Amino acid sequence: MADLEIRTAHIKVPNGDLEIASYLAQPVGEGPFPAIIVIQEIFGVNTHIREVTEKIAKEGYVAIAPAIYQRLAPGFEVGYTEEDLKLGRKYKEQTKASELLSDIQATINYLKTLPNIKTEKFGCTGFCFGGHVSYLAATLPEIQAVASFYGAGIANSTPGGGSPTITLTPQISGTIYCFFGTEDSLIPIEQVDQIEGELKKHQIKHQVFRYKADHGFLCDHRSSYNPEAATDAWVHTKQLFDQELK
Repeated sequence: MADLEIRTAHIKVPNGDLEIASYLAQPVGEGPFPAIIVIQEIFGVNTHIREVTEKIAKEGYVAIAPAIYQRLAPGFEVGYTEEDLKLGRKYKEQTKASELLSDIQATINYLKTLPNIKTEKFGCTGFCFGGHVSYLAATLPEIQAVASFYGAGIANSTPGGGSPTITLTPQISGTIYCFFGTEDSLIPIEQVDQIEGELKKHQIKHQVFRYKADHGFLCDHRSSYNPEAATDAWVHTKQLFDQELK
C-alpha cells in the first residue's frame, strides 16, 4: 500500500453565504490526483475523521472532510461518551438532505479549483450518519465511487423527513460499496437486505459487505472497533477507489 508524504490544512469551502470548515489532506506533488470527500460520523470532524482523511491522502488522493454540522454548530467536535452521543444525535436530527447535498456539491466545486485535481469524477466515503449521507451523495452526477460504512436509516428515513433515502437508489450513477456489521443494533439485517435488493433491482454497480461486527467497527477510537473487519473493509474500499477513480 502507498504511504505518500502529505500536507494538511484547515480550510473554508464557500457555499453561498455559508463557509464550511473542512479538513484537507493531499499528497505532496503536482498530481493530478483524484479526489475523495470524507463524511463524518455524528461526532464531527474529529481525530478519527482527520486520520481517515490523511490515510486516504497517503494512498494518492486529495481528501477533504467538510463539517456537515456547520449550519448548526460551527467547530463541533466531540469524542464517544454518552453525552457526546446525545449531542451528536441532536444535531443530526436537525439536518436536511437538501442542505447536505448542497454542501457536498459545494465541496466538489471547491475541489475543482485546486490545481492538482483530476476533475472527471469524484469519490465519497462516510461513516455512521456519514454512511447514510454518502449514500445520498451517490446520487450526485459527479460522484462515481462511494464507500458507505454502517449508515443507519437509509431504508426507512432521510435527513429532514420525506421519502426514505433508499427511494433515491435509481439516481446512483456510479459504483457503491456498503459495509455493515451483523451485530449492529442500529441497522437490522432486514434493512441491509432491503438496501441490497434495491441496488440489484435498479442494476446499480455495487457490493454489500457484512461483517460479524458492531456499529462503528472501523473506528479504532471506539470500543466497537473490530480490527479484522476494519482491515478487510479498507482493502475493498481502496480497491473501489483505485478501480473507479485512478
